[in-house]
Amino acid sequence: MIGIGRSSYVYRAQPRSGEADLLTRLRTIALKHPRYGYRRAWAVLRRSGERVNRKRVLRLWRKSGFPLKRRRSRKRQYGQRAVGPLSATHPRHVVTYDFVHDRSADGRRLRILTVVDEFTREALAIAVGRRMTAWDVIGILAKAFRKWGWPEYLRSDNGPEFIAGALREWLEVRGVKTHYIAPASPWQNAYGESFNDKLRAECLDLEVFEDVSEAQRRLDRWQRYYNLDRPHSSLKYQTPHEFSEEWKRSKGDLLFARPRLAPLAGAEGGRKEGTMVGSECEADLE
Repeated sequence: MIGIGRSSYVYRAQPRSGEADLLTRLRTIALKHPRYGYRRAWAVLRRSGERVNRKRVLRLWRKSGFPLKRRRSRKRQYGQRAVGPLSATHPRHVVTYDFVHDRSADGRRLRILTVVDEFTREALAIAVGRRMTAWDVIGILAKAFRKWGWPEYLRSDNGPEFIAGALREWLEVRGVKTHYIAPASPWQNAYGESFNDKLRAECLDLEVFEDVSEAQRRLDRWQRYYNLDRPHSSLKYQTPHEFSEEWKRSKGDLLFARPRLAPLAGAEGGRKEGTMVGSECEADLE
């Protein structure tokens, strides 16, 4: 009477082959990475060789109750919304660093310094301690830059460790320029804030550290995972390491070599009171 074919009327949907196995793999990914959404789970499947449509992953993800709750949007201050006047255009052009705070199992405070390349998104260093002075920051940066290459600019907020005279002089001698964001303007350091948010959601909120040494071991392990295995959405779901290697092959290796040490301008006889120059600068890299 309504023109529906008999075959359509009596049709019963048949489960697609392999769907149970795919659902099991998605459940494994969701349990291993609680902060992953369906897009990143789809990227993980594709990277492992699974030929699956993203819409199919979304359907199974919703069916299994995996989707994350949407975060409430935070009120932003109107006005300047850009990430400062400086944007990274190649590896080691702009590196950002910042502190994240956590606590160990005994309730004592942990300070975690993160150092991130804004162009490749590589985590150059994640260091933890009970307290960190400007000299501690110098040691961490020296080790990281000796391994990964020296940046042109170093972006940070106006924390006391980052504006300390010893750190600024140390960077000036090496030709690294500082770039400070405006006070109370974390959106001007969007790359650092984004990395710290991932670190907290995927590591700090899921781990309990007994002491500093255990925290450092687990953070080192997460840093390797982040650089080598974690697909990054802004890099078209490549890992930071893959993106960096692809850049080197296509554009050439633009990582900066060790800077030439030089005395600060205005120092009498190439030396300024209280300033490390020449061999003294070399000593802090050992």
